[in-house]
Amino acid sequence: MPNFTWDVGPIAVELPKGPLLLFVGGIAVLMLLFGLIKKQNDLTTFGLFMGAVIAVASSFLPDPLAIRYYSLLFVGVFLGGYALLNWQIVRGGGGPEVAGDFIVYGVIGVLAGARLGHVIFYDFEKAMEDPTWVFRIWEGGLASHGAVIGLILAMWLFTKRRGVPFLEGADRFSFSAALGATLVRVGNFFNSEIVGRVVPDQSWGVRFPRYDVGVAEAPLRYPTQAFEALLGIFVLFCIWLVDRLAGKEKRPRGLLISTFFIVYFSGRFIVEFWKEHQVFDPNALFDMGQFLSIPGIILGAVGIVWSLREKQPVGWPSDEVDDDEDDDDEDDAEDEEDEAESRDNLADEIAEELAKKQTPDLNDRT
Repeated sequence: MPNFTWDVGPIAVELPKGPLLLFVGGIAVLMLLFGLIKKQNDLTTFGLFMGAVIAVASSFLPDPLAIRYYSLLFVGVFLGGYALLNWQIVRGGGGPEVAGDFIVYGVIGVLAGARLGHVIFYDFEKAMEDPTWVFRIWEGGLASHGAVIGLILAMWLFTKRRGVPFLEGADRFSFSAALGATLVRVGNFFNSEIVGRVVPDQSWGVRFPRYDVGVAEAPLRYPTQAFEALLGIFVLFCIWLVDRLAGKEKRPRGLLISTFFIVYFSGRFIVEFWKEHQVFDPNALFDMGQFLSIPGIILGAVGIVWSLREKQPVGWPSDEVDDDEDDDDEDDAEDEEDEAESRDNLADEIAEELAKKQTPDLNDRT
């Protein structure tokens, strides 16, 4: 059976903090100005948010700043996720700028949700001992279950502000979520974290000396990060297949996101049996990751049944349609005003004619 040692450092490159912060700060300023000029509130808010984050983080960030492979893969998550979301929204009838607007919500939802999820579910005591550690996100500590919760809240807020059904947005985002689940686990592998349990007979597996520090020879472990990366690819394939078999834009609303939930969290529940124990006692029946996966499995199963029973049609509301409807409303209002004016003029003419008939002619009297 194959086995090898993974002893690659997690840092891809180190950059001086000052120029990097100036570069990112410049992007934040451009986003703020562009949002103000174009009157895009979401972009303006995100520019302000980025500026605030840079201002706060500048005092905590080390110099030079280490750029990890994990961070680069996270950039891939956002860029790839944007491309998939844009494809889905445009295919459903939405404008090409909608996906870009959601990135504002998605970035905040993923980072805040993943960090708070890790703090609450896995490292609450450490956060209580050192509250500033919660903000030092570059030191590691992101929970995928928390990221899912953050994305759900982000999508709910985004669709609510745009008047779009929540399940419509969630369906369109399911492809992006599957891609994110894949690339994040590749990042975990690069970081030598979220490792698997030790293989009992040591006949195959991966050695992680950067995880098993202080051990003469790191034991062979199950590569659970690779298992979950393959799971993400499988989930992406399942969503694509369901979308195709259900008729793409003829499918019932809620089917794709429900497929994501039931397939992904079922897979997560199974993989946890080979993953190193987290939080709970090793003798416990289930681990924390499995308990957190159960609601997702239930939600996915209920969602599929509901979707196939209700069969709500899909379709992203088009801004152009809304503009046309507004124009039609304005035209109708103008027509009503013209009709009212015509009625008033006709009434005045009738009143004048009656007045002439009722007024005696002086020449006739003489």
